[in-house]
Amino acid sequence: MLTTFNEVDMKPIMDLRSKYKDQFKEKYGVGLGFMSFFTRAICVALKDFPTVNASIDKDEIIYHDYCDISIAVSTPRGLVVPVIRNAESLSMPQIESEVVRLATKGRDGKLSIEEMTGGTFSITNPGIYGGLMGLPVINQPNVAILGIGAIQKRPMVIDDAIAVRSMVYLTLSYDHRVVDGAIAHQFVGKVKAYLENWSEEIL
Repeated sequence: MLTTFNEVDMKPIMDLRSKYKDQFKEKYGVGLGFMSFFTRAICVALKDFPTVNASIDKDEIIYHDYCDISIAVSTPRGLVVPVIRNAESLSMPQIESEVVRLATKGRDGKLSIEEMTGGTFSITNPGIYGGLMGLPVINQPNVAILGIGAIQKRPMVIDDAIAVRSMVYLTLSYDHRVVDGAIAHQFVGKVKAYLENWSEEIL
């Protein structure tokens, strides 16, 4: 297992959430969280880097043409990892609804084995507990997992001037037997670029 880091300027996403969160909630009946943004960006990147979306089955590498995204959810009994099925085909409100549904079932102890197995890629979010970053452990048989740190305002150099930006660290742990370092860095860079240059409709 190897790990690579990057950081994302979340100002574009923060601005979008501030502008549309009330309309989003009124229209879809679910809040506009960060998970839908990260999930959409990850699904786009996985299309370009299918190796990161692979699984290991004994001595075979299985490549998936769909994105079943496992998300870490805290429950009274500890972390569980339910799966958002075919996330690449879901809209922003559909992803948010799935996150709420799975998190609620997890807290209530009602997740089925089927709902917690079969993911192709995993996301963990230590940032919701204040963690600046972490080294996530691969959720086998996946070959990669992305950790999302806490969003914090930090001074950054923008156009040769100091500016305050809401920044977040991304941490990708990956199985070097399948994913090499170049692919890992490019994958995280693609997620970063998509988030910082968001062009997708959210309503």
